[in-house]
Amino acid sequence: MLERYHRELLNFLTRHVRDHHTAADLTQESFARVLGAQSAGQVVLDMRALLFRTARNLVIDQHRRHAHRQHEDLAGLGEQEQPPAPRHCQPEESLAQGQQARAVLQAIEALPPRCREAFVLNRFEGLSHQEVAQRMGISKNMVAQHVARALLSCQASLDGGTAPGRPAAKS
Repeated sequence: MLERYHRELLNFLTRHVRDHHTAADLTQESFARVLGAQSAGQVVLDMRALLFRTARNLVIDQHRRHAHRQHEDLAGLGEQEQPPAPRHCQPEESLAQGQQARAVLQAIEALPPRCREAFVLNRFEGLSHQEVAQRMGISKNMVAQHVARALLSCQASLDGGTAPGRPAAKS
């Protein structure tokens, strides 16, 4: 098998990769993979077709690896040329998100106990309105009202305002 297809496969690969040494390596790898498949019990009906398909796939893999490695070294770039960190990693964004989380937490803690309980059971523990109503011994409509009130309070805390029905804090 080696003698029969070796030169043809080597010429094919040399045309594709334009480097004789790389083509020789890919030829050897193609034969190794086909022989490995045969020894694993795979039936090969058309040896030439399998060799050339394997070689073609190896060339594609090599091009992908080469394209993946084609990037500039970030350490070699000047500070002004460095790409910015993703927005969520920026210090200002991280600080703002932390402040928002604290504001929402304070809004939840400021809710009346039954309202807070219904909201936590629904939104954090994933219970349905019906399940919350059964657990708390209240109506499903009352659960909906509690959850709506809590959501409005959380939204107001994010907007920097006060919750509906609550007086503004004195400065």
